[in-house]
Amino acid sequence: MTVTLHFHGAAGTVTGSCYRVVHPGGQFLVDCGLFQGNKSVRELNLKPTPFDPKAIDFLLLTHAHIDHAGLLPKLYGEGWRGPMWMTGPTAGLLEYLLPDGAGIQESEAERETRKRSRRGDEPVKPLYTTADAEEALQHRKICDYDQWIEPSPGVRARYWNAGHIIGSASIEVEVKDSDGKPVRLMFSGDIGPDEKVFYTEPEGPSGFDYILCESTYGGRDRVEYTLEQRRETLKTEIQEALGRGGNLVIPTFAVERSQELLHDIGTLIKMGEIDPQLVALDSPLASKVTGVYRKYAKMFEDTELSADELFNDKRFRIIEAVEDSKGLNAIKGGAIIMSASGMADAGRIKHHLRNNLIRANATVLFVGYQAPGTLGQIILSGAREVRIHGSVIPVRATIRSVGNYSAHADHSELMDWIQSRLPAHGALFLTHGEDEERNALREALVSSGQLGSDQVMLPQLDDFFELTAAGIRAARAPAERRVDLKQMPSDWHNAFSDFTIRLSQRLHALPDADKLALMQALQAELSAQGADPSPEGRSTPITPVETAGHET
Repeated sequence: MTVTLHFHGAAGTVTGSCYRVVHPGGQFLVDCGLFQGNKSVRELNLKPTPFDPKAIDFLLLTHAHIDHAGLLPKLYGEGWRGPMWMTGPTAGLLEYLLPDGAGIQESEAERETRKRSRRGDEPVKPLYTTADAEEALQHRKICDYDQWIEPSPGVRARYWNAGHIIGSASIEVEVKDSDGKPVRLMFSGDIGPDEKVFYTEPEGPSGFDYILCESTYGGRDRVEYTLEQRRETLKTEIQEALGRGGNLVIPTFAVERSQELLHDIGTLIKMGEIDPQLVALDSPLASKVTGVYRKYAKMFEDTELSADELFNDKRFRIIEAVEDSKGLNAIKGGAIIMSASGMADAGRIKHHLRNNLIRANATVLFVGYQAPGTLGQIILSGAREVRIHGSVIPVRATIRSVGNYSAHADHSELMDWIQSRLPAHGALFLTHGEDEERNALREALVSSGQLGSDQVMLPQLDDFFELTAAGIRAARAPAERRVDLKQMPSDWHNAFSDFTIRLSQRLHALPDADKLALMQALQAELSAQGADPSPEGRSTPITPVETAGHET
């Protein structure tokens, strides 16, 4: 029996990281993350798990980000009770991240149920519950960096610092085939950039049979910067934003990004470089996560500003209560408001965007990757209107972005990490990236001459490969994919929302007679295509068109 590697997530998309390894002695997972992005991608979370959870012996977790760990409670809700191996800081983060994720699932299900009840439809069940999250937490197993563990017979693993977020790891795995020969794999997890406020550069050995590497920023290099230059860039953005007279709203992730931003903003205030009236971190989760960072402060590289000194500043407020969060809506200017999520697709940030996007003197600053189909990506792409909580919101605020806060390695740093892990005797699999970025990284690797074109693989969702130490024995596609691959970068839901918003804008700009002519032409086209929605295909009077679309 060979070793079979299945790609159940982060294949052709950035989120939903999940790999399954089947070997003569059993099977295990590396990561089990939530899918984020457009509606077609998000719906993968609701579909049946593509394997039997109860058949899994154990799980190796690279780090705590939701796109790598967000479906763990679903596994336990489906009856799995196996152990999850992770570093100490990752275990500390999950203490808060998993219950928070469950709370989001429960509240979104409750909101959707209220909407359905008005139509007489059946209620919606959450993807998983707080009880499922609490069950998952009971099965954490701690391991240290650079120490071998043997989670089951025939398998051993070793964790290496990935430099991404606190506790993040690349995982070296040795698994025996039916002949007792070890097949050596390296799972990159998410690789951090060279210049970080808290950690040293990514580490790991070289020489594997197979390497799986993320490719989020394939083909894209950020401008090189030092931490001082990063703070200078942030200072300029803050000064210009506050100079416009409105608030500065920053969608940010509760883990790492919030802590780095707080650290830099606090340093700039301490140095007298900026003078905001208020710095609000509106995230109960980020507040709890910051406590984990305090616990592991000895791991940090930069201790220029202590946590106690930072939070003793009277202008800093960590918002936890819902009423206090709503109170921020009354602030019209002079405030820096940070809130999750970083892609603006869930959480309190959507309320702050709804409140500030309409203001011409406000600024929205994006500080990280925005997956296709997320509200953050739609705003950043230049949309004039967006849909939030079922309402169409005009975008009048200034939209800005900086890349210096990405927790991901850029193209050159990914190339360096891969080249430091080579040789890969069997193959290199590029994962956790859109196809454009994966192709750019693949082309660069092949051009370097260190890997042949047949050695750099771009797996798609649910593809699987039969592996031996000598090379790939077979590459296979699933009998039926869980999603149409053409819908993953940008699906029809996004196109429909964009179309209806543009149609509404166009109609309102036309004279009344032309409005009617346009709607009649559209209805005639629908009839010609056999898609007339009117009863029995009969023509019906045209009523005013309302902006439609899905909630992003």
